[in-house]
Amino acid sequence: MNLQRIGVIVRLELVQRLRSVSWYVLLGVFAAILVGVTALSYFVFSWQQNAGAGVYSVVVNIVLLLVVLISPTLSGNAINGDRENATLAAVQLTLASTAEIVFAKLFAAVLTGLAFLAVAVPFLLFSMVVGGVSPLTIVVSLLVLLAEIVIVAAIGVGFSGILARPLFSVAATYLTVAALVFGTVIVFVLGGTAVRSEAVSYSRPYVEQDNGEWGADCTRWETSTYDVPRFDYVWWALSANPFVVLADATPVTYDSHGNATDLFGHLKFGVRSAQLPPQLEQRWDDCRPYENEDERKTMQETIEGSVPSWFVGLGVQALIAGVLIAGAIARTATPARRLPPGTRIA
Repeated sequence: MNLQRIGVIVRLELVQRLRSVSWYVLLGVFAAILVGVTALSYFVFSWQQNAGAGVYSVVVNIVLLLVVLISPTLSGNAINGDRENATLAAVQLTLASTAEIVFAKLFAAVLTGLAFLAVAVPFLLFSMVVGGVSPLTIVVSLLVLLAEIVIVAAIGVGFSGILARPLFSVAATYLTVAALVFGTVIVFVLGGTAVRSEAVSYSRPYVEQDNGEWGADCTRWETSTYDVPRFDYVWWALSANPFVVLADATPVTYDSHGNATDLFGHLKFGVRSAQLPPQLEQRWDDCRPYENEDERKTMQETIEGSVPSWFVGLGVQALIAGVLIAGAIARTATPARRLPPGTRIA
């Protein structure tokens, strides 16, 4: 690997993108979206003590959302787009190796993704000024966000090297990213709903008392059965979701009651709660209404008593991206023994 040759190719890639006016329009629209999102999230979280933590979490998730939506278009035609424009062969004739070309395309795609993060910096600083954002939360969330930007860019560059047509590579990149973002949720919901267990509920029957009022009969129980979904069997499907990875890896800020004060914590609580098996035996005793009130766990207790899964999901994403990058290097290598019909090489 020659860093100088990689730097030259990256510079060429960025010059081509920066010459387009639409690129600046896109960043301007993103900044306008962040203005509205930051203002709305501030009013949403302003009632709590750590309002800045909530605003910060929303802005970081919006940056990840824009990266997921836009990065496939910018990286999905990085290699086959140059081949179609007859500019790839000229680069392949230089001293740059195939791996250097592919990694230079990847690095340029990552830099374009980081441009959205750069636009979001003033809004992140605003949330820090408001207060309540932990330094550890900032470091971890930005590192995970950077990893997700690299992975999404690698998926796009990988498909652009494997597939001959830019249209198909961009579509394949969107489908893969959609499988990670939406497919994991679909598998979780459908899988958990399809697998059910029988639960039993015990309750005191309501009868008319001697004074004419209705109340629970404390001398006997009524039994009923019903089916409950088993999301605890399929919670692992969410581990590869980019937003779940970001929330699950980021430390949570709690208030004095053990409740999360940011979006990271609420999403993490939802995912960690899915790990817990449902209670297959329920008792509703109106004769002793406060007997089991102390058994309710806070959000902090639920999160701390569950298992993190972000490193598994990040590993799955990295494996997919690594396989695609390796395939792109093998597919782009010259001399090529076999190319799809109609492929332009010069």
